[in-house]
Amino acid sequence: MTDAAHLEQGPRDCILFSTADWDEPYWTNKQHTARALARRGWRVLYVESVGLRAPRLASGKDWKRIARRLWSGLRSNFIAPPQREPNVWVLSPLMFPARHHWPVVRRLNQWLLRHGIDRFARGHGLSDPVVWTYHPFMQDAIASLPRGPLVYHCVDDLAAIPGVDVEAFNAAQQQLLASCDAVFTTAQTLKEKCAPYNANTHFFANVVDTAHFGRALEAGAALPPEIAALAEPRLVYHGVLSDFKVDFALILEAARSRPEWQWFFIGEEREGQRSEWVGRLKALPNVHFLGYRRYEDLPDYLRGMQVGLLPTLLNGYTRSMFPMKFFEYLAAGLPVVSTPLDFTSGQFGGLEVGGTPEAFVAAIERQLRRGRLTPDESLACVGDNTWDARVDRMLAQV
Repeated sequence: MTDAAHLEQGPRDCILFSTADWDEPYWTNKQHTARALARRGWRVLYVESVGLRAPRLASGKDWKRIARRLWSGLRSNFIAPPQREPNVWVLSPLMFPARHHWPVVRRLNQWLLRHGIDRFARGHGLSDPVVWTYHPFMQDAIASLPRGPLVYHCVDDLAAIPGVDVEAFNAAQQQLLASCDAVFTTAQTLKEKCAPYNANTHFFANVVDTAHFGRALEAGAALPPEIAALAEPRLVYHGVLSDFKVDFALILEAARSRPEWQWFFIGEEREGQRSEWVGRLKALPNVHFLGYRRYEDLPDYLRGMQVGLLPTLLNGYTRSMFPMKFFEYLAAGLPVVSTPLDFTSGQFGGLEVGGTPEAFVAAIERQLRRGRLTPDESLACVGDNTWDARVDRMLAQV
């Protein structure tokens, strides 16, 4: 029987190697893909991040995270990975947290990871699981595992993250690409990097839960008080407030030039960051930092906004990003303004682009004139870019 025929029979098993912990406050491709597979009846072992960079000695949050991971690793490796949702179990790798570049440390960590996976596979009777990975540092852990197809889902240029061993990462990624049955990327630039090493490489843009964010289109629904108290126009960015990813300097100049506009930030600064730019923005009366809001509540906040913002700082890591927020804004009825990331060269409805503070403000003005999207316009802009539709298209290529 071919792997493709086996995939169509379902239910299947999947071991998914993530670069994000399951309980991260801002969900990514990894958690959503695991959930989409689980909805189809697949049993999914979600393996949390193995860590791509060494912890910073000066970062207390890094070491607190390591302490939490140690406890989770001991519990999930020597008791049992907890079941977090129907058909989803979460394995926290028990790993030595530093000196990843030392061969002895890599071998130890891979042995620990292999032990946890083998133990779960035997205990749950996994049958030729599909291995779906978001990073290349898992190959030794599956070397002796009876498995089905191997899938690499490349959603970021991870080698461009500060602190990552670029040489080791690129070597591991090329080895992974050569052995994969299918490769999926979320940006054309990532496809161009992967395709020379694997002919079965496909571009699939990021997607959205349209039913969830579509709640923002409900007419007459109440707005959160901190939104309703301020006059329109209201502009919003939601997500991690990382000075590596967000062009705060651009926003500062733009917000100063349009004091009558209300600029909202929903999210928290990334671990270990205390940005002077965020401090300057907080000093402006028309800029509002609301802090973290639950995923479940985001549609209520987006309902009160006029434009969704993607003020991404352009660097080697971010240029190839396809932010999940793009389709989330559109599904919520918000036209979008972005800095010129690579994905913005595509033909997308509801999008305006500006690379300087002046151009960014001009793009917002154009979107304010066109107004919020109607439900029909929202559906047309999102199209079939949904989690379930994309997983179906991906599985057809495996």
